[in-house]
Amino acid sequence: MNPNIKRFLPLLFIISIVFFGAYSYENDNEKQKEKILLKLISQNLTSHHFLDVKINDDFSEKAYGIFIDRLDYNKRFLIDSDIQKLNKYKYDIDNEIIDLSSEFFDESIEILNLRIKETEGYYKEILDKPFDYTLNEQIEFDRKKRDFMPDKNQLKDEWRKSLKYQTITRLNDLLETQEKAIEDNDTAVDIKSFEKLEIEAREKVLKRHDDWFKRMYKNKRKDWFAVYINAILNVYDPHTSYFPPKDKENFDIAISGKLEGIGAQLTEKDGYITVTRIVPGSPSYKQGELKAGDKILKIAEGDAEAVDIVDMRLDDAVKLIRGKKGTEARLTVKKIDGTIIIIPIIRDIVELEDVYAKSAILQIDNSDQKIGYIKLPKFYVDFKDINGRRSSTDVKKEVEKINKEDVSGLIFDLRNNSGGSLQDAVDIAGLFIKDGPIVQVKGRTGKPYIYKDQDTDVLFGKPLVVLVNQFSASASEIFAAAIQDYKRGIVIGSPSTFGKGTVQMFADLDRFLSQQGEALKPLGSLKMTTQKFYRINGGATQLKGVTPDIMLPDAYAYIDLGEKEHEYPMQWSQISPVDFDVWNRSFHNFNEVKEHSKSRTITDSTFVLIDENAHRMKTLRDKTSSTLNLEQFREEQKEIKENSKKYMSITQDTLGINIFSLATDLPILQSDSTRNESAKRFRNSLKKDTWLHEAMDIIVELRED
Repeated sequence: MNPNIKRFLPLLFIISIVFFGAYSYENDNEKQKEKILLKLISQNLTSHHFLDVKINDDFSEKAYGIFIDRLDYNKRFLIDSDIQKLNKYKYDIDNEIIDLSSEFFDESIEILNLRIKETEGYYKEILDKPFDYTLNEQIEFDRKKRDFMPDKNQLKDEWRKSLKYQTITRLNDLLETQEKAIEDNDTAVDIKSFEKLEIEAREKVLKRHDDWFKRMYKNKRKDWFAVYINAILNVYDPHTSYFPPKDKENFDIAISGKLEGIGAQLTEKDGYITVTRIVPGSPSYKQGELKAGDKILKIAEGDAEAVDIVDMRLDDAVKLIRGKKGTEARLTVKKIDGTIIIIPIIRDIVELEDVYAKSAILQIDNSDQKIGYIKLPKFYVDFKDINGRRSSTDVKKEVEKINKEDVSGLIFDLRNNSGGSLQDAVDIAGLFIKDGPIVQVKGRTGKPYIYKDQDTDVLFGKPLVVLVNQFSASASEIFAAAIQDYKRGIVIGSPSTFGKGTVQMFADLDRFLSQQGEALKPLGSLKMTTQKFYRINGGATQLKGVTPDIMLPDAYAYIDLGEKEHEYPMQWSQISPVDFDVWNRSFHNFNEVKEHSKSRTITDSTFVLIDENAHRMKTLRDKTSSTLNLEQFREEQKEIKENSKKYMSITQDTLGINIFSLATDLPILQSDSTRNESAKRFRNSLKKDTWLHEAMDIIVELRED
């Protein structure tokens, strides 16, 4: 998974990241399905997982801790007596796995649902009247610094603080907007009293919680059971997990970059499935009638009876809207002006272009040197279609086009690339070396398997720079490590990459069902860690990641991120290196180039701001509490906003980079306005990239023997 920053504690306090909600009474079929899931998952783990984990009391205690944590992540529902009641199961989960029992799970969800119904009344009562904004009190966001409340009264007071904080943030926004309008003499703005703005702020928080609880009650027992299973699986390692059918479908879309459907991005808002964006070039885009902001009321398969999807869960509605290529989706849509129309759309393959490799030609102002650039967001592959698009094939095509441009070097950008296909990482690395090993992969037992580049051709032999950051993971680390070990190119970026050095495989659980189990389908899939990968020098990237040859100031440099921040990550290890021949043309002036880069990053005003901002972000992140005194809160927010102005230029200033589409692509872009607009957005996004400018300076300076 592409890891993103998820530790901004105020947000986590307000919105729990796990499912909450009621579930219908379980029936025999559901209970049987749960037992089969536990049995099949246990069998697969015992046979195939990389670690030989003992299912005992220690395992039980870890699984219990993870599930309780996810059951009530922000400690907003359960009280201490609930935890004491559930503690009797702390060392019993191992036995329940063996006995295929769900006693702990059943009681946990029963208690949680009771507390959810009770707390639903809290927010309505609390938000019914104004808060006292003069009190000098604090709210703590870091759940690790808070215990479960000892009783309902103290839990209710925690809700009061949370709701007060949310109201204060909205009230502050409303006050700032109005004050700005008064300052600008904006007569179009209706000036309201503090009392009216305060009521408006509380109403917004009330509406948000109405919607939140409404969504919670749409969750079913099977959703919670998936959370329970994953608590058990994550004792093995963070990347072994259970995927219900809908989640596996979404994973396949993410890794392949395509789906069969209409090409509309959707959200659930106020009970309506609402269009947020039309994917360019998609069936919806070509049909032309569906627009962002439209509300989808019903969906029908061709001439069949329409299904009402108002108040339906988003994932259930999406399941109805997606469908096989060539079939017709008839959408009953409420337009922004209130009119209701039926829009027929023929489903087709929708390609998510943001996933695919993109290229450009770069040139610094006052320089005649051209540099190739390839951005690879993911090592994508379509496992279901042998002839489908894959990253190695696409990157090879982009490199071949760049070769026609007489460039002096190439920048291969893997920032924020969370990985994907191992084989594609190997194949892409092979484009830049003569031949030889790329990565070693080892299972629980046996000797390592060595993935090699067998092709002796070097598609691109000029200087190569690989850009990485803290979110470059897995297959990205394989590629960067191989380039570094061969001394084929220069890796530049954050102090370290993510540090995910494990390999997963999917097991379709339906395949293990007997004929008598047909009624239980679909069960979903198990993603399981079966191997670790090692660099050709013998070291693992697990936990340690890849350390760049040249480090650059980074916005998250002082915040702990990566694999090591997961619970129970697999440990670093080392195996024997393999023989390989380093690149035959070394960069003889590398040390000089490195010193020049260091000098630039120390003195360049933008890099200085990036480093200062990184310290500021660390300070803000470490502050885990907030005042609930409105006057003090507003003063703090003014100070934060004023300080942030200093760093706005980091993402706003252009840097003197001239960016062109490849000559080979121009005829296509000129004839396709959609692609041309997409390419233009891509080029514009690069003009403000400080790291990219530094990578260009490095390539220009590099000298090969």
